[in-house]
Amino acid sequence: MTELPSTAKAVIIGGGIIGCSTAYHLAKMGWTDTVLLERKKLTSGTTFHAAGLVGQLRSNANITQLLGYSVDLYKKLEEETGLGTGWKMNGGLRLACNEERWTEVKRQATTAHSFGLDMQLLTPKEAQDLWPLMDIGDVIGAAFLPTDGQANPSDITQALAKGARMAGAKIFEDTKVTDLEIDNGKIRAVITEHGRIECEKVIVCAGQWTRDFAAKFGVNVPLVPMEHQYMVTEPFGVPGNLPTLRDPDRLTYYKEEVGGLVMGGYEANPIPWAVNGIPQGFHYTLLDSNFDHFEQLMELSLGRVPALETAGIKTLTNGPESFTPDGNFIVGEAPELANFFVGAGFNAFGIASGGGAGMVLAEWAAKGEPPFDLWSADIRRFGRPHFDTDWVRTRTVEAYGKHYTMAWPHEEHDSGRPCRKSPLYDVLKDQGACFGEKLGWERPNWFADAARGETPKDEYSFGRQNWFAAVGREHQAAREAAVLFDQTSFAKFALKGPDALAAMNWICANDVDKPVGALVYTQMLNDRGGIECDLTVGRVAHDEFYIVTGTGYATHDFDWIRRNIPDGLNCQLFDITSSNAVLSLMGPKARDILEQVTRDDVSNEGFKFGTIRTIGIAGCPVQALRVTYVGELGWELHLPVEYAHTVYEALMTAGKDHGLINAGYRAIESLRLEKGYRAWGSDIGADHTPLESGLGWAVKLRKNIDFKGRAAAEAQKADGVKKMLACFTVDPEVVLLGRETIYRNGERVGWLTSGGYGHTIGQSIGYGYVRNPDGVDAEFVLNGDYELEVATQRVKATVHMQPLYDPRMTRVKV
Repeated sequence: MTELPSTAKAVIIGGGIIGCSTAYHLAKMGWTDTVLLERKKLTSGTTFHAAGLVGQLRSNANITQLLGYSVDLYKKLEEETGLGTGWKMNGGLRLACNEERWTEVKRQATTAHSFGLDMQLLTPKEAQDLWPLMDIGDVIGAAFLPTDGQANPSDITQALAKGARMAGAKIFEDTKVTDLEIDNGKIRAVITEHGRIECEKVIVCAGQWTRDFAAKFGVNVPLVPMEHQYMVTEPFGVPGNLPTLRDPDRLTYYKEEVGGLVMGGYEANPIPWAVNGIPQGFHYTLLDSNFDHFEQLMELSLGRVPALETAGIKTLTNGPESFTPDGNFIVGEAPELANFFVGAGFNAFGIASGGGAGMVLAEWAAKGEPPFDLWSADIRRFGRPHFDTDWVRTRTVEAYGKHYTMAWPHEEHDSGRPCRKSPLYDVLKDQGACFGEKLGWERPNWFADAARGETPKDEYSFGRQNWFAAVGREHQAAREAAVLFDQTSFAKFALKGPDALAAMNWICANDVDKPVGALVYTQMLNDRGGIECDLTVGRVAHDEFYIVTGTGYATHDFDWIRRNIPDGLNCQLFDITSSNAVLSLMGPKARDILEQVTRDDVSNEGFKFGTIRTIGIAGCPVQALRVTYVGELGWELHLPVEYAHTVYEALMTAGKDHGLINAGYRAIESLRLEKGYRAWGSDIGADHTPLESGLGWAVKLRKNIDFKGRAAAEAQKADGVKKMLACFTVDPEVVLLGRETIYRNGERVGWLTSGGYGHTIGQSIGYGYVRNPDGVDAEFVLNGDYELEVATQRVKATVHMQPLYDPRMTRVKV
């Protein structure tokens, strides 16, 4: 064995496809002092028994781009390295066997078109012509993606490893990592059974071992291993050019292998593995075949492929795969430990992701940020509930079981609930709240009216869902009277210290150097000018700021702020989310109600928009923020959790004669769409700048204050933008969900980032970026003739650059 080096720039732990791909890409970037360590043999963990289907389409544009990168890499890898990969671009078929699935498939086809993929809709007979082994008696239609394919997982991994070595990386097998050397929060070295390697960065791609290894250093990686089985038949004349086939209504997938078939699937009652820990010495190891458990998939498959009844079974492979609570993989730098990167939890599509995920991890480690926004796979999307392995396993079992079930719009998970509850949870439940869940928090989505025969339970469909009328009532009350939202789940931080202002001045794109009592809406930008955080900042003391952001962004935004406090500044960041409940009182009657419960002056002159002040309500010191996300007069009332019941009852009693009602998050979404407020994670994010998204007014370029991202924002202001966020309205009967394709003058120019319905204007609303490589301005956007593709059908759309509701902000600032 070659002697281990004593130093390296980066050490990769894990020799499966993700680790080898990361080594390949780092070495290609010139990081030739990259070392990969594998405890046993390359591919011996999970990669060797993967099924090897390579699909590309996901509901997120950048994840689709990542998978497309994998395909492009696999096409050329054999020529580059001289090693076979088993790559075949034979296309992929997806079947639909009922009308709702057919709607889903048509919407997926539109998503594919939005992202530039050629997904073709086929008749049952056309699908059978491509896949003659199947019975199409129950098939309504199918979608075909010609650039999908299949590969040999071990061969691709070995080719990536060879490519990494050719570019200068070093790979060591039979070298177990036993520890990390960490000094004052900084990684100093990797400790192996054969010696110590001093290094700057560690990239953990250890599959199902990643969670336990990372936990030793305080890093949370929410994944658990699940048993996953597939059958390989003896050869029976299956054509070598057969596309891969996914039959989600029968929970199964198929691919050709050496003249036979591989058939596997995702049963509704999966079996977690290694509940009490992964056994020692587990490598190149399969689990015992569980024919009884697999029988349910076998029965479903026989109706599709009758020839399986007589085909000989060569093997029934049962191998553990890492799955996550939301079905997406985990990449990125851990918020708990600098320079500790993770690539794991690939939910049985690690081969499809391998090329792109390795590229992303390499760039993230080398440059400090990913090449594009990967929020949906970012390790920082997780939070407090995900530290508990039992909770993670419970939710992951549900996610696995939904792998091939219908992906309903607005679908909520049921498992592991309730977990985190507002003090008002039981009160609101008794009043008809139908709850959703975000980062473990129970949040009222809408309220059912028992007198109208409504029950607080979602009934999913691709049309208007059963809560549509209830949300319409809440929306109307917000516009005409008043509503109360329980937004206790908001993430809330305090930044304190003598240098708090200097830190915020650097991190915030807007000017937060305001008097005590000022409230500022601001973004925080990366060095490309992209929006990393979108939040509200209140100056509550000379040396203290109160920061409020969305529920799901708690880990991400805390990490971003903490990391970007310049060295040497004296201030500390605290997460105080659990200390405060939040009641948002919104609507034209909000002031009338508030005046009845407080002696403080809440007039427009006495309490202006964009300010924060402590007022008294029913004996409670309430931090009141005059701000809105629904386009009406209102206040967010932040108060110690022990006062929540008292203040809630005082407000509801005072509001009884003013039409005050409870309202939920789905009404917030409808209201904000009408008002043109942006949502981070969809309309805006790390790939979108304030100038592109119509938020340039919130950037302090006119002030002589340097801030992170300023150079990029200045350059963009000088050079112009190549995409611009616009609003689109269509016939109210058309259901917009997001990802619908935007056509301008007959040419595809983008897709919707969000969609919904505006109950005041009575139209379906969508937002999306209009793109043009030669540049975009408002005139260019407004001068186009627009259509949206919705479930493969084009519908006429009207474009808008101003908010649809109250564009002059007269209702907010009264």
